[in-house]
Amino acid sequence: MRKTLFSLVTASALLAGAGLASAQTTTTTTSTWTNDQGTAFREYSTTKKYSSFNDPALKPDVGMALPSTVTIYPLPETMKVPDAETYSYSIVNNQPVVVVTTTRKVVHTWD
Repeated sequence: MRKTLFSLVTASALLAGAGLASAQTTTTTTSTWTNDQGTAFREYSTTKKYSSFNDPALKPDVGMALPSTVTIYPLPETMKVPDAETYSYSIVNNQPVVVVTTTRKVVHTWD
């Protein structure tokens, strides 16, 4: 009986740990990006002489990861958003794109 109880407790602990581990890897975006910020990214990129990554076949969409050939840049210091250190941006086909720095996943685009 002790072995059965011990096995149940151990299995429960392992399942709980696996649930916590998967919960920690989930990323959600709570920032709202405005049209003015899109304009600010374009203007800032121009002053820094950042070039656009141009590939007509690449159409960035929320949730997709940008290829490693696309250069990402830190957010400008003037960009005040929650968790700013989490995000970077790029200019793809002359349009700004905000990504999660660690995964390169797109969280916002402007048309």
